[in-house]
Amino acid sequence: MVTAIVLTVITAATPLLLAGIGELVAERAGVLNLGLEGMMAVGAVGGFAGAALTGSTTVGIVSAGLAGLLLAVPFAFLVINLAANQVATGLALTLLGLGASAMFGESFIGKPGLKLPALDIPGLTSIPVVGRIVFGQDALVYISFLLVAAISWFLFRTRAGLMLRAVGDSHDSAHNLGIPVYAVRWAAVLFGGCCAGLGGGYLSLAYTPLWTENMTAGRGWIALALVVFASWLPWRLVVGAYLFGAVAILGFHAQGLGVRVSSQFISMLPYLATIAVLVVISRNKLVLRANTPACLGRPFVPAR
Repeated sequence: MVTAIVLTVITAATPLLLAGIGELVAERAGVLNLGLEGMMAVGAVGGFAGAALTGSTTVGIVSAGLAGLLLAVPFAFLVINLAANQVATGLALTLLGLGASAMFGESFIGKPGLKLPALDIPGLTSIPVVGRIVFGQDALVYISFLLVAAISWFLFRTRAGLMLRAVGDSHDSAHNLGIPVYAVRWAAVLFGGCCAGLGGGYLSLAYTPLWTENMTAGRGWIALALVVFASWLPWRLVVGAYLFGAVAILGFHAQGLGVRVSSQFISMLPYLATIAVLVVISRNKLVLRANTPACLGRPFVPAR
């Protein structure tokens, strides 16, 4: 029973963690991307289509990441090069992504998909409880943790990470020091789009290996809230993603134990938790200001 609950939490948390770590990097560079939901949607249909058409889940993973990255390109051009409003552009991107995913995914509705295979290490995966949890996950679960470790190292242990944080904290000062602000922000946004696409791909390749319209179900918005919850620190994002993943499946296991819980209330739980967390964080100004990039959401226009 414990193993089943933990495995379900992992599947619920992984897409949030993948999308959240990409958004964290983009926001550290000073770009607020409200288009995560749309990027996850195109990632979901891209991953499903890639796997279904080629018979390879590896191609599906690559297709999901590329789909999210491609949708990030027009967003990056508008908000970085043309200094468009990031909030309005991000919302437009979400609508574009949801519409495009519905259009391209129409022919895949009702078709069986390929499920990402889980790792199976003889002698380790069969260990009671711990075996399936630690050594029996699919590739994207391990990729999500590797990304968190790599981004944590990159942001706080490398010169390039310092440059990225400098751009997010003061793009004018970074520009005066010779840091290529546009290039840094482009790289951060494209990375964020790729991660959001992988998060969407996880939904159609592992969480439920099929394609349905709007299968992201607001997870992009939760991932955005998780970045604030984590105060822009990668390892806190892991805690937040798994906490929200636990909340998301709590009601279903309660129903399985015979507790009478409305299915509508169960669907509301992750979003209620999101609102509650944001309210608590917003009341603590010290925590909110601790790691918030000073130039978050502000367009960079170099002095001429």
